[in-house]
Amino acid sequence: MQREDVLGEALQLLEIQGIANTSLEMVADRVNYPPEALMRFWPDKEALLYDALRYLSQQVETWQRQLLLNEELSIEQKLLARYAALTECVSNHRYPGCLFIAACTFYPDPEHPIHQLADQQKRAAHDYTHELLTQLEVDDPAMVAKQMELILEGCLSRMLVNRSQADVDTAQRLAEDILRFAQCRQSGALT
Repeated sequence: MQREDVLGEALQLLEIQGIANTSLEMVADRVNYPPEALMRFWPDKEALLYDALRYLSQQVETWQRQLLLNEELSIEQKLLARYAALTECVSNHRYPGCLFIAACTFYPDPEHPIHQLADQQKRAAHDYTHELLTQLEVDDPAMVAKQMELILEGCLSRMLVNRSQADVDTAQRLAEDILRFAQCRQSGALT
C-alpha cells in the first residue's frame, strides 16, 4: 500500500463523511489494510488529517504549476480553471468544500499546526491568482485576487450545504464578471 493511496482515500472519506465522522479505522477498512499497520505511520486521526491536508496542498500546488506552464490556455482560462475542476467533482458526486477551513473549525486553536497549513494553502491560492492577474496587468491585482478568492471560498462553502452545480456556475459567472470589470478598469473604460 502506497502512502499516497491511503491519503487519497482518506481525503475522499473526509469529503464524504466529514472530519468528525472519519476515523482511522474507516480509512483502514477503505484501503483494506489493518488499522494497526496504518497506526505505525499515523498514530491517530489528527496525524492522518494533517498528512492528508499536506498531501492535498501538494496536489493543488502541482495542479496550479501545471496550469501556469500550460501555454495552450489563456490567462483568463487559467484563472477560471478551478470552476471546471469543481464541475468535474460535482459530476462525480464529490462536494469537496474546503477541508482546510473545516479542519480549522475542528481544531480551533489558532496555534495548531493545521491552522498554519491552512494559512499556507490560502496564501498559495491567493498568490496563484495574484500572479495571473499581474500578468494580465489588471488594475489593483491584489484586491481583485482577494475578491476572486472570496468568491471561490463562498462557492466551496455552499457546495458543502447545497451539493449543487448551480452554485459552481453562479460563482464562475461572478468571477468572470469581476475579471471583466478589472480589465475594463485597467483599460480606462470605467473612468
